[in-house]
Amino acid sequence: MEAILKIGRMPILLVIPALVILLSVLGLPLLQLFLDSLNAPAFSTANYESFFAKSAGMSVLLQTIEISLVATGMCLIIGYPTAYLISTSSARLRTVLIVLVVLPWLTSALVRTYAWTVILGDRGLINNLLLHLGIIASPLPLIYNRFGVYIGMVHIMLPMMILPLLSVMHGIDKSLMEAGRSMGARPHVAFWRIFVPLSLPGVRSGSLLVFVVCLGFYITPQALGGLRETMLSTYIAAQFRNAFNPQVIATSAFVLLALAMAVLLLFGLPSGPQHSAAPSTRKWPGRLNPLSKIAHIYSEASSRHRSTRWKTELYQTGHSSAWLSIIGSLFVALVMVFLQFPGIVIVVMSFSDGAFLQFPPSAFSLKWYQAFFGDPTWTGAFWNSIQIGVAVTIVSTVFGTLAAYGLSRVSLGVRNFLTMVILTPIVAPVIVVGVACYLGLINLGLVGSATGLVLAHSISATAYVVIIVSATLANFDWQLERAARSMRAGPLRTFMRVTLPLIRPGIIGGAVFAFISSFDEVVVTSLVSGFALFTLPLKMWENMNQQIDPTIAAVGSLLTLMPLIWLVMLYATWWRARLAPQKTMATPA
Repeated sequence: MEAILKIGRMPILLVIPALVILLSVLGLPLLQLFLDSLNAPAFSTANYESFFAKSAGMSVLLQTIEISLVATGMCLIIGYPTAYLISTSSARLRTVLIVLVVLPWLTSALVRTYAWTVILGDRGLINNLLLHLGIIASPLPLIYNRFGVYIGMVHIMLPMMILPLLSVMHGIDKSLMEAGRSMGARPHVAFWRIFVPLSLPGVRSGSLLVFVVCLGFYITPQALGGLRETMLSTYIAAQFRNAFNPQVIATSAFVLLALAMAVLLLFGLPSGPQHSAAPSTRKWPGRLNPLSKIAHIYSEASSRHRSTRWKTELYQTGHSSAWLSIIGSLFVALVMVFLQFPGIVIVVMSFSDGAFLQFPPSAFSLKWYQAFFGDPTWTGAFWNSIQIGVAVTIVSTVFGTLAAYGLSRVSLGVRNFLTMVILTPIVAPVIVVGVACYLGLINLGLVGSATGLVLAHSISATAYVVIIVSATLANFDWQLERAARSMRAGPLRTFMRVTLPLIRPGIIGGAVFAFISSFDEVVVTSLVSGFALFTLPLKMWENMNQQIDPTIAAVGSLLTLMPLIWLVMLYATWWRARLAPQKTMATPA
């Protein structure tokens, strides 16, 4: 009992279990990698000098930055108008569109990459259609080049751009635009001068998230790109498998990690509080004052014309609004088709009866589902994924919930620092996390074991649980705990009877995301399992590289339909949480 009371007085102790796993599996191995890159104990920068001196290393690094920047720009160009149109739609339509955006985000990235290999291949859906229509005489090179890489990366990362933008845009007061128009601003001027500046935090968050994740892309460039599209993560993986040189691997990994961390430090921190919603006016240096005076004179001269035009157009019906609405609707529809089409193709082709995949199938059959359930290697990999996912969910949910609860009760500075430490596994490039986990599990003697996979997956899954549960605790009324303690309830009883029921939806949501992150993991699994323990995504990835097996379509179909189950579970949890207060009020005292 004394220990429980001590924990209640020192909530920071609740973070220790999550930190112990993180440091043993990732933190200390990262330190070991850094020392290897510096040739410890001699300590020299020879490895880094060699990396930047070689044209191969520099070209791969620059190509990684270029591909990541272009993919981020494409996501922003497509995602910004999509998020804006979703935010301005009706509540019911907005809910449907958000679900359509979230569905592919919850679907396995490996499945979506495989779908694009089927769609963009020489005998894929697009080329077959164009050949059949007689538009082309030979297949177009849509895959194994930079075009295929961009298509796959944008499809995977577009939801990560839309969701942060939508979160910010939804909170912008739309009456500000109307106020701007009432002051004489045309719709496009009000949009650029009012709405766009207010949405810049979403632009920064979405672009930062997409760019950092793109830096560590491995599966998509490997599957859809050619030899010329090698990224730094692919280079590290090749060094890891072909010629295990700790110094070269450590140097390349820390160059990639340093690049990601530098971007986060430069653009991830807010520059300061914004005291005004209106965009600030910039004061030019004294030498540019003549230009400002000329602009001021022109503005004064044209003010009478703008005033007359405003009075004339104030009560007129906008002729272009209908066309803009139609164009916007078509644009959103095309984006939703782009996001959902690969999953639909995989589901439909999985019912093909031919020896090769085709869309649409000539006849429908369940033969590939029978092949999946009748093959022990596939079913064994599936049950391995289920067992490991359940174990990871239990570990990460317990430790992540404790960590989130402890972090919510400490000072702001300590909370921010520890939160960034816990989020390292999902912020750092996944290939760097995989290499570090491999070294950490070697030290623990757990490489190639189920326990090692559970620990390696748990560090990322715990980060997701901490994020979701912390968001739930942000709206928690701490006076309820103080009221329970005033009634002589102990810390443990207060948590179990008061806090836990109120944050249960967040815990269940964190558990669902923990299971998804474990079940879908490929890169870390391929590095730490030693191919002695196959999970379903790892088995699928190996078959994609070695043979053309239509059974993959059946597996991809099952993984595509799984997000529907997750969304139903989350909705049921939310609905029960919403009805709980009503039932409590209806119960007689």
